[in-house]
Amino acid sequence: MTTPHPTPRPEPFLPPDPKTAAGSRIADFARWAARHQGAETIQDPTDYRALHHWSVTDLEGFWAAVWQYFDIDAATPYQRVLAEETMPGARWFPGATLNYAHHALRNLHLDAPAITALDETGADYEITGRQLRAQVASVAATLRGLGVGQGDRVVGYLPNTPHAVIAFLATASLGAVWSVCGQDYAPKAAADRFTQLEPTVLITADGYLFNGTRHDRRAASLELADALPTLRATMLVDHLGLTWPETRHTNLTVPWDDAATRTEYLTITPVPFDHPLWIVFSSGTTGLPKGIVHGHGGVLLEHLKTLGLHSDLGPGDRLLWYTTTHWMMWNLVVSTLLTGATTCTYDGSPAPVTRPDILWELAARHKVTVFGTSPQYLLATAKLGIEPSAHDLSAIRAIGSTGSTLPASAYPWVRDHVGAGIQLASTSGGTDIVSAFAGSAPTTPVWAGELSAPNLGVALAAYDSAGRAVVDQVGELVVTRPMPSMPLYFWNDADGSRYRDTYFGAYPDVWRHGDWITLTSHGSVIVHGRSDATLNRNGVRLGSADIHDIVERLPEVTEALVIGAEEPDGGYWMPLFVVPAPGVTLDDALREKIRDAIRTGASPRHVPDEILAVPAIPHTRTGKKLEVPVKRLLQGAPAEQVLNPSAVDNPDLVAYFAGLGAERRQARHPHTVKDAP
Repeated sequence: MTTPHPTPRPEPFLPPDPKTAAGSRIADFARWAARHQGAETIQDPTDYRALHHWSVTDLEGFWAAVWQYFDIDAATPYQRVLAEETMPGARWFPGATLNYAHHALRNLHLDAPAITALDETGADYEITGRQLRAQVASVAATLRGLGVGQGDRVVGYLPNTPHAVIAFLATASLGAVWSVCGQDYAPKAAADRFTQLEPTVLITADGYLFNGTRHDRRAASLELADALPTLRATMLVDHLGLTWPETRHTNLTVPWDDAATRTEYLTITPVPFDHPLWIVFSSGTTGLPKGIVHGHGGVLLEHLKTLGLHSDLGPGDRLLWYTTTHWMMWNLVVSTLLTGATTCTYDGSPAPVTRPDILWELAARHKVTVFGTSPQYLLATAKLGIEPSAHDLSAIRAIGSTGSTLPASAYPWVRDHVGAGIQLASTSGGTDIVSAFAGSAPTTPVWAGELSAPNLGVALAAYDSAGRAVVDQVGELVVTRPMPSMPLYFWNDADGSRYRDTYFGAYPDVWRHGDWITLTSHGSVIVHGRSDATLNRNGVRLGSADIHDIVERLPEVTEALVIGAEEPDGGYWMPLFVVPAPGVTLDDALREKIRDAIRTGASPRHVPDEILAVPAIPHTRTGKKLEVPVKRLLQGAPAEQVLNPSAVDNPDLVAYFAGLGAERRQARHPHTVKDAP
């Protein structure tokens, strides 16, 4: 019997810089934990794998260390770190009372910028720590005067501006519960979310900027207010400077300027560790969106770990991450304040037609140290020929990328066109935990096309079909031990059945997230796409992201979507939909080029049956491709059963792909009688 040779560890695209790693906060934390928390196994503070191993084998020791290292200020102490290690239902830090808002405001330099407000025109203004505390105190007092108390819900219909940050912190300071939706959502789509919560106050803006247009949302705001019968008041924000109509609706209205300019003392209400902080919603592609409830303490610890250790943020740093208020990245952007760093809000398109490089320009002007974006933005920047290095980006030390898989081709482009030595931190997580399962840190190597490692405190594994953990093989992404930021519960899920079915239906007591991943023997994580969108050609499985990666590298293709659809007669149809680049026609030569790229770069077994040009690819409003809904539309499922049009960035594409499916079924079965109109 021969002994198999281990797979050689590949050379990283970018090894950690020894000086940067040794001086990072995560290395300082490792040294601290070794001295004070019994983490003697950590001999080298820059050894990330040793630190991660300790963080998932000694959950209580690790999370106690995070608590102590970041000096959590609790009104009452906790009795123990983890009282019940069950999933779902883990009980973290029982007995502790605290408040997220207190920690977001306590480390701010009073005379330095806490928030830098930016927009696509290049305009900017700053709010100092002193001003932020005063405005939060004023809005909190206004809310209190409107009868808002602990456990009440306050909702925002707002763009990504300081108003949203201030409103959230004011709400949290009272022990009330926050939820927010971007104004590109129609009033009905926003109401589908907010009516579930029975909110007491709505805070809404007169409009937002996008791609050179000032979008007036006054009528939409008032329509939304009328759709929320539990409101006691609506707070009106003059963001664009538009005049609100005199005839509004029946409940009380309060101008933002009146609410935010009172002279008040900031009073913060301590709440239990697991008291609801905010409710974030799933994409809602089918039925009403799920309201996912997270707690003050779990978010506080998870975001301090993620931003303070993994992103190395602290006083003097600036984070600019493009997001909208309804994407979970907005929640992380706000949590930058927990570290004492400056957070940047941005209102507008990431690449407006008149100034497609505006984000790079703003990053240079404001000396941004951590720049966050999406793979689509980086790929589009490269294809448009935008040159980020035309701006002085010397302050940037890390670029975060999330939302989908970052292809390997983006890594050398960032090195050559943004800056050599910049850490490209590809991350993968979810609204469900409002954080990341895997990413990187100053002490991890970077391999092109891979996530550097599971995040600290995340007991990540890949399970095969038998529920066994595998390495260097594709498997289901699972988490085998609890995390403090796992949801407390779903809103209006009294018996917890929807929550359990969503995450724990496949493997009892183990969180299944719904992604295909590979945990490599050299410690990295490769994300292959959603497990319910897997391409299964003759029993050989491949993640859709592996096809997208290859095809979207081609300069002739703007975006791609591959679908594997089972057919009633036992067949399997695997079309590839592509959006050609401007000026490009999808002809036979380009189709053959795409097939060759897939055959050689991904899998000869997964060359698509057809390659079809489409006007656009549908996404959720947070940018994720709607693979499974498109598959079901092509299979003939009624659109109303497949997805909620309000959850789609381009609702017209629902009918478009449903029509493609109908045409194919008619062509294959021409004698089938069509349904009567």
